[in-house]
Amino acid sequence: MIKVVKFGGSSLANAEQFKKVGTIICSDEARRYVVPSAPGKRNSKDTKVTDMLYQCYDMAMAEEDFTKTLGEIEKRYMEIIKGLDLTMSLDKEFEQIAADFKAKKGSDYAASRGEYLNGLIMAEYLGYEFIDAKDVIFFDNNGVFDADKTDAVLAQKLKGIQKAVIPGFYGALENGEIKTFSRGGSDITGSIIAKAVKADIYENWTDVSGFLVSDPKIIKNPEVISTITYKELRELSYMGATVLHEDAIFPVRKEGIPINIRNTNSPEDPGTMIVKNTCLKPEYTITGIAGKKGFVAINIEKDMMNSEIGFGRKVLRVFEDNGISFEHMPSGIDTLTVFVHQDEFVEKEQSVLAGIDHVANPDSVDLESDLALIAVVGRGMRQTRGTAGRIFSALAHANVNVKMIDQGSSELNIIIGVSNKDFEAAIKAVYDIFVLSKL
Repeated sequence: MIKVVKFGGSSLANAEQFKKVGTIICSDEARRYVVPSAPGKRNSKDTKVTDMLYQCYDMAMAEEDFTKTLGEIEKRYMEIIKGLDLTMSLDKEFEQIAADFKAKKGSDYAASRGEYLNGLIMAEYLGYEFIDAKDVIFFDNNGVFDADKTDAVLAQKLKGIQKAVIPGFYGALENGEIKTFSRGGSDITGSIIAKAVKADIYENWTDVSGFLVSDPKIIKNPEVISTITYKELRELSYMGATVLHEDAIFPVRKEGIPINIRNTNSPEDPGTMIVKNTCLKPEYTITGIAGKKGFVAINIEKDMMNSEIGFGRKVLRVFEDNGISFEHMPSGIDTLTVFVHQDEFVEKEQSVLAGIDHVANPDSVDLESDLALIAVVGRGMRQTRGTAGRIFSALAHANVNVKMIDQGSSELNIIIGVSNKDFEAAIKAVYDIFVLSKL
């Protein structure tokens, strides 16, 4: 069996956490390929190393003296090295970083050094081989990830290496320049490596015991989801659930490699298994609830709209021409509503409204701002009658006015639109009716 294991920043914030990680890795011979993040916060008032590196590089770009800030970063790593009783030195690495910052090598390069340095320490601590991600993770010169080249090079490189540490978050452009994924991109690196080595399991270790049914900032001690499908996770991640970077799903999904979300601080917990398909029934009718605030609804009315060929296309073309993507588009016989991100819409609202009037000649166009969208997701909804009715009932009982409800054709999710001010109350109401009432 082969396992690829990725550890987040909170799992590697200090020497004590490193030791926990070392114990986890060494407890299973199958954990052969390790993907570390940069050190995260040691406490609530602390700063992540990646943020310190961004700050340091901004100072370099402004021609300010950044040596003190860089020294603070080096101190963080030295504390980890000393705490692990290692004899290694990062003096040369920090000399190179200082020179590269002065040469203004780029913010992607600066941010990547957090993972790079942690990777060196992890490899030394475990006795594993270190592989620089820039030599095996590739982007084209437009910054687009090159999956085919990466997969081929990684597979060949790791073919003869039994145990290795590959830093997460970054790779290289065709010209060798460092390029990073978006924040949280170490999840993606782990998934890419799992695909390349045809791993049996991709373990993603973080500071929670799995994927939670809802946001713990809204629901106190929400239940853990034991098993979730890629499709369900994709829906929840897109709507704001943040345990796993949403793009981390794609490399392993095609190969059918399961992802296991685990807790570094409670390694005995089974966590959440993310799988392609399963015959296991979910514990509840719904699998999870997630959502986002900050939407605006453009409500378009026109008599006989349904018989006008190309009406929807003409309306959406206006949004496309203004560089605005739409989120949802529920419609009726004489009505069409387009939900878009409010911050994208505000600057171009008059251009969009004028464009709609020009191409569609509607009877009226109304705007409703400060809206939130909530996704109720679950494969169990397909076999359960009355799910939408129960949602309406729960929201009505909580005095939440529903602005929109839309169910996907797959019956995997129901999208609810409510006012921003009702966002938390709506999530609590849905959680209570489907989860809390079952406990």
